Amino acid sequence: MVRKVVTWVDDRLGASRFTRDVLAKVFPDHWSFLLGEIALYCFVILVLTGVFLSFFFEPSVAESVYRGEYEPLQGVVVSDAYRSVMDLSFEVRAGMVMRQIHHWAALVFLAAIVVHLVRIFFTGAYRRPREINWMIGLTLLTLAMFNGFTGYSLPDDLLSGTGLRIAYSIALSIPVIGTWMAFLVFGGEFPAEQIINRLFVIHIFIIPVLIAGLLTAHMALIWRQKHTQFPGGRRREENVVGERLWPTYAAKSMGLFFGVFGILALLGGLVQINPIWLYGPFKPAQVPSPAQPDWYMGWLEGALRLFPAWEITTFGYEIPNPFFPAVLLPGITFTLLYLWPFLEAFFTSDHKPHHLLDRPRDRPMRTALGTATLSFYFILFAAASNDLLAKWLRVPVENVVVAYQILAFALPLATGLGTYLIAKSLTKREAEPPGAAPETARTS
Repeated sequence: MVRKVVTWVDDRLGASRFTRDVLAKVFPDHWSFLLGEIALYCFVILVLTGVFLSFFFEPSVAESVYRGEYEPLQGVVVSDAYRSVMDLSFEVRAGMVMRQIHHWAALVFLAAIVVHLVRIFFTGAYRRPREINWMIGLTLLTLAMFNGFTGYSLPDDLLSGTGLRIAYSIALSIPVIGTWMAFLVFGGEFPAEQIINRLFVIHIFIIPVLIAGLLTAHMALIWRQKHTQFPGGRRREENVVGERLWPTYAAKSMGLFFGVFGILALLGGLVQINPIWLYGPFKPAQVPSPAQPDWYMGWLEGALRLFPAWEITTFGYEIPNPFFPAVLLPGITFTLLYLWPFLEAFFTSDHKPHHLLDRPRDRPMRTALGTATLSFYFILFAAASNDLLAKWLRVPVENVVVAYQILAFALPLATGLGTYLIAKSLTKREAEPPGAAPETARTS
């Protein structure tokens, strides 16, 4: 009877043929292709731990007196959001480890996306026919950054409140629509009573649904267009060499998932992160010092600290200082990244489909531009700690700012030029015939 039912269903759906095709699909076995899987598994862990945390979090700024387990804050007036996170940390069983696994998973999730996109850029995996997947990946990065910031802001502690104050100022700095956008998101003038509740809805519902949809589209396109692979051996433009999905690749993939989960569990249980009890509840009149954001927002913080105190007025609108480093600079960067596959195809006149990857050394200009851009944003990231560096070196913070401003121009030029020369030298050396004697200087 069971055989008849299964045969009847398969005859109408063709499931067996589809299943055989799926299980026989070949995946490249190079380690760099696992970066995307690490990001996927971090997202799964984020969803699972986030569901647990949402059972206990109260998205409200209504105030009450803290009477929990943490003695130093006994009797302090706090918001319900802050109190619920404190109770989650000290009174809910496994609450602290779930909070910290969730936070570490967010950091690793973003790191995996960034490294994955860097690998795609330097190997040219965004070229035709994969331009759409490149844009999906960039959109996933921006959504993940924004969702990380919203989650980071939910506890309503002094550090996250300072970040929200900065975000509010950035929104206000946008010409024409800035005030409208700020009031739409915050629900009024900062600090607004609606902001925590709105961030909660955005964080647990809107953006995760968008990320899940884009991840599904991303994997569907990979499945449809097949994987890229590095040249060499039997690998050609028209085939994929690697391991079949079942059973080899599936076993390795499951092992990777449990490895990622185990490492995040160790971090969540052993490495403290975001100790809001040390920061205290948010008070508009107070600012924590030193205040450092999560790593993925460090470049934005550094840009705000390094940009000169310039403001301009045009067409009757004053453009405040935060607009240039926090809106214009990221806007230009991400616009160029979205357009990069088309710009490269235009300037190189290469419109052919590509399934084999480039080695970075074989594309010196692309590699040089990539390393220069990374070094520029690394300087901005490091500048987010300019006050700490000034304290450690016992020098005025103004001197540190000037040094970083110089490095923001000098280091990208140096790294870009150096990378270009090294790549050209490597390709030239490989182009020399085997056994050719190196040129020697003539002596008289």
